[in-house]
Amino acid sequence: MIRKTYRAKNVTASGPYSHAVEADDFIFLSGQTAMNADTVENLQGNIAEQTKQCFTNLLEVLEAANLTHDDVVKVNVYLTDMNHFSSMNEVYKTFFNEPYPARTCVAVLALPLGAEVEIEMIAKRKS
Repeated sequence: MIRKTYRAKNVTASGPYSHAVEADDFIFLSGQTAMNADTVENLQGNIAEQTKQCFTNLLEVLEAANLTHDDVVKVNVYLTDMNHFSSMNEVYKTFFNEPYPARTCVAVLALPLGAEVEIEMIAKRKS
């Protein structure tokens, strides 16, 4: 199988992975943190701004794959502190409309690059 991948212009990779991989009609987007932006700012302690930057990065990856947020079917959110859940949710709901994609949100011990939130998505190409 030849692996079809996508790379966003203004998003960095913090390891040996592709920004997105296409498998049939599904596109699996790697997790993005605020620290994966080309112009990295110190956003520690500001979960709303970190969440917004995660989605900015992910939307650039979707655009590279000729998709939009309307094509997203599943979102996974990783938080280093569940006390940030409400703040993350306030930003999250500005990026999607009803019906919302399926979603999982879990707390983790730590994330790469000192991030406090990481978000990954699965999108489906319209047939």
